[in-house]
Amino acid sequence: MKTRIKLSLTALSLAATMFGSMPAFAQSVAPPKAVNVVLVHGAWADGSSWANVIPRLQAAGLNVTSVQNPLTSLADDVAATRRVLALQNGPTVLVGHSWAGTVVSEAGDDPKVTALVYVAARAPDAGEDFNALAAKYPTMPVRAGAKDHDGYVTLTEDAYVKYFGGDLPHDQALALYATQQPIAKTLFNGRTTVAAWHDKPSWYAVSKQDQTTSPDLERFLAQRMHATTIELDSSHLSLVSHPKEIADLILAAAGRAP
Repeated sequence: MKTRIKLSLTALSLAATMFGSMPAFAQSVAPPKAVNVVLVHGAWADGSSWANVIPRLQAAGLNVTSVQNPLTSLADDVAATRRVLALQNGPTVLVGHSWAGTVVSEAGDDPKVTALVYVAARAPDAGEDFNALAAKYPTMPVRAGAKDHDGYVTLTEDAYVKYFGGDLPHDQALALYATQQPIAKTLFNGRTTVAAWHDKPSWYAVSKQDQTTSPDLERFLAQRMHATTIELDSSHLSLVSHPKEIADLILAAAGRAP
């Protein structure tokens, strides 16, 4: 059982020395030094959404793989992630953005996984109705731009540029909009059978300017799992707009100083 520790100034200084600039929560035990990172993308995205993070992790000597989720069901996404985990040799950090937090909560029980990182991500408990939990928080503006076409959902250009990637340069947000991957209409109904964050040390990046997932819901999830937590002045796409901070958080979870 992990213990949340409110850092004193002295402890914060020590944490900064060990992990870089980290805020108010800390793991009671440092994670094993990882050699691999597996990145899992969220809804309305693909594996290239990690393109600005990957070189920073590779420069630190980590073997990095970005999963290509089909976004057709929780079972399909977990299977895709498990196939990648099966190829890893040694301790592995498993990272999920947005919807992929659900995926890593399920797939993170793999014995190779030594730490979990959530980036503006869902983090359901085992069997939890996450939609019911999310309904306790404000509905964010991006939802109005989610359009169903033959059982698959995409975001409108306006919703993608204004809200999903609202802190990105317009041209960059527009390019990402063009490459968005549709999601199955029923994708978010999937429920996990386990919650790996109960047993694995976890890190969380809250997006303070998120217009897709309520930042207060993100804070609740981070606190519930006793995660080491940072907050970024970012849209939902912090992995694109704040790649250094996200890479540094992953390096901390990998037991490597950023």
